[in-house]
Amino acid sequence: MTQNAGAGVLLAYGGVLLVLALLGNRIEGLEFGGAKLRLRAAAAERFALAEESERQGDAATANRLRAEAQALLDAAGPIAADYRSVRGAMRAGPERTWAMEDVVSRARYLAQKQSFEPTEVLRWLREGNDEDRVTALAMMQASRELRNFEAALEAVEHSRSAFEQYHAMLLAASMIDDLDPTQLRRLAAVIKSQRGFHFRHDADRWQLSEEILRRVDERSGVL
Repeated sequence: MTQNAGAGVLLAYGGVLLVLALLGNRIEGLEFGGAKLRLRAAAAERFALAEESERQGDAATANRLRAEAQALLDAAGPIAADYRSVRGAMRAGPERTWAMEDVVSRARYLAQKQSFEPTEVLRWLREGNDEDRVTALAMMQASRELRNFEAALEAVEHSRSAFEQYHAMLLAASMIDDLDPTQLRRLAAVIKSQRGFHFRHDADRWQLSEEILRRVDERSGVL
């Protein structure tokens, strides 16, 4: 490693530490696991590398890195805490559903912009509280690498709320093209069982269940 290259690495690493120190609580993250620290570090690293790129005269790269860092800051608000707050503070109805959908959209955006360990997200879904579970479902919807069929099926069958079940069904729908015949049959069976007991009078879930069963039938005919 040349002296100049070594100095550049040290500057970038030092920049990460400096930005972390300066931004502090301004950089928000998820409220569970180690995700908060990882998001803070990811944003700070991009800011530091942007400074290094600018010192080297690469303004285009610097601007791109700053935009990525800002996207992380914009998307990485306390998603789980926001879901809990909205669900607890607002009366059930369309306005609360829209507000919770906005929180879910942020979780999807975050999964697209930042890497997460599939095992960690799976743990949030299987072991977490209500807000952790919905956040995990949204992230799985956005990222194929995070998906788990068994967990999605369990979430449909044993959901803790209508909102959670709807998003578990959305996740299952997004996975249909990747399922084998046995998985397709199991998904159809669970959807049919839930239709009879849990959402006969819920138009959104009923319509989604119709779409899932139609697609499962089409997919089964191809395989």
